[in-house]
Amino acid sequence: MTEAKRLRLGWIGIGRMGYEMAARLARAGCDLTVWNRTRAKAEPLAQYGAKVAAGIGELAGCDAVFVMVSTWDDVREVIAGPGGLLAAAPRGSPRIVVECSSISLEGSAELRSLLAGHGSELLAAPVSGNAKVIKAGRLSFVCSGPRAVFDEMLPYLETIGPSASYVGEGELARIVKICHNVFLGVVTQSLAEITVLAQKAGVPRHAFLDFINQSVMGSVFSRYKTPAFVNLDFKVTFTPYLLRKDLDLGLDAGRRFEVPMPLASLTRDLVQTMMGHGMTEEDFATLIVQQARASGLALAPENVPVSDGLA
Repeated sequence: MTEAKRLRLGWIGIGRMGYEMAARLARAGCDLTVWNRTRAKAEPLAQYGAKVAAGIGELAGCDAVFVMVSTWDDVREVIAGPGGLLAAAPRGSPRIVVECSSISLEGSAELRSLLAGHGSELLAAPVSGNAKVIKAGRLSFVCSGPRAVFDEMLPYLETIGPSASYVGEGELARIVKICHNVFLGVVTQSLAEITVLAQKAGVPRHAFLDFINQSVMGSVFSRYKTPAFVNLDFKVTFTPYLLRKDLDLGLDAGRRFEVPMPLASLTRDLVQTMMGHGMTEEDFATLIVQQARASGLALAPENVPVSDGLA
């Protein structure tokens, strides 16, 4: 990593995820310049040694720039928009863009083409996890693009999180990420259903989930969502809006590749129903609240100390 630290890194997007990811690079001593549309969100990174850019043009001289924003429209604006990175950078700079957002295959391919026309290379590198997962050092990357670019950026990826899987050329990382987030929605709905069923039969949620988490069906994810399901702590990690977007991407991919996805389709409808009932600003784990209401059950926090498995 010592040699890699000499490269000049840029970072675009300091939201919940971007802040924690950039902070790990800065704390590791990387030469990092960060930019965010709302500068105040980026300024705390200065305490870790990051340089805070007043304008996106200050990233034009970086060797590699990471991007972590919400949607394809945001990606296109910050990279190729009139005031975006490419407008401010000479041809071939930055040499590499590492794009970590959840976007479609089509959007990723368009971005790769835009960058190629500028003389830059794209590493698609979406992630699995959220801000708390990053803090715990358990974020996972899935990457696609030129193998040599992946190998060069791997030390940085491993500074942010311990796992970075290379799945091939082009946009293959995007379909892996889409599949991942479809699974996220379906598994959460399934977990909500069985937890509510157990409670209606008389089993406290904390006791049921303690068993599940210690069984062969338990997972990092089921443990992570246990505090939300037991104590109704719905502090946002991933919004219903973002989950709906990714379910839509998954269903679009299913149509494109002619794969029936009945569970994903039903889960998408349930997420939409939840949003129609006004549950939009808390974490998508509020699926358990909707499931309980549909079952004639009013949930209350159990106020039992439970682990999320990350500590």
